[in-house]
Amino acid sequence: MADCCEPNGYDSVFDSRFARRLSRRYRRRGLSRPSRAIVSFLAEQGVEGATVLEIGGGIGDIHVELLRRGASRATNLEISTSYEDEAASLLESAGLRDRVDRRFLDVAQEPEAVEQADIVVLHRVVCCYPDHARLLGAAASKAGRVLVFSHPPRNVVSRAALWLDNQGRKWRGETFRSFAHPPAEMMAVLARAGMRDTYRWRGFGWRVVGLEASDRGGE
Repeated sequence: MADCCEPNGYDSVFDSRFARRLSRRYRRRGLSRPSRAIVSFLAEQGVEGATVLEIGGGIGDIHVELLRRGASRATNLEISTSYEDEAASLLESAGLRDRVDRRFLDVAQEPEAVEQADIVVLHRVVCCYPDHARLLGAAASKAGRVLVFSHPPRNVVSRAALWLDNQGRKWRGETFRSFAHPPAEMMAVLARAGMRDTYRWRGFGWRVVGLEASDRGGE
């Protein structure tokens, strides 16, 4: 496994300062546009009474919004250890602390340690993981009804920007790397896992894809 998956690699980028910045933004302005697209798609699918598994949810703003809309419980999986103070504060202020289980776990490495949920969310996660097939395959195996994920566009501009960013990190001795994985390959992994895409959203820096488990086709 590449060095970028080492916990210290993530903590050096997604540190407590980064977490505080995300928390301030959410408290002042609400969800970002890609996050709103994710929540909107899931709300249309129906979240009342649903269980949520968010992989790399950070401060937890997305699952907080889903819980407010009627989801029953949420589990958040992290590799970075830097979000917990801000996440705890957010849950406390929302009165949702007893409905969220936050764990430190790499689901791609230990899928058997995670229970299935109705809804699985991966926002700004796949681009931070080198083995997209392993991560998405593990995530899909946990999605009882719906999976939604985001990824950066893969084009000349995005690939050049990521290359420059990764070179800068390499020169600074950082282990973290970002990836613009091929969208067709990611979708093929999810299709093999029995997911069919039913939702697409395109923003300037992010794409959002929503998928349903194929056995829901008769509903």
